[in-house]
Amino acid sequence: MRAVVTVIGKDNVGILHQVSGICAEYRANVIEVTQSVMEELFVMVMLVNIDHLSGGINGLSQSMNELGEEKNLKIHVMHEDIFHSMHRI
Repeated sequence: MRAVVTVIGKDNVGILHQVSGICAEYRANVIEVTQSVMEELFVMVMLVNIDHLSGGINGLSQSMNELGEEKNLKIHVMHEDIFHSMHRI
């Protein structure tokens, strides 16, 4: 199983490090990352494997939300099943 993690906010040093650190804490293996900085706006999408997730997807999501609040970022975690359901015609 996989999840999609999106991050949007003002660019600062260490965002990728902090987000991937939370993934490591929860044993969510980062499969793929794409990131861009558009002027001062940081945008990142991560695909993570959650087969061995500790603490559950709700725990991962809560930790990402807490980081987002602390760093003034919008971080969203979505299970791939929900992602696929949202994008079916």
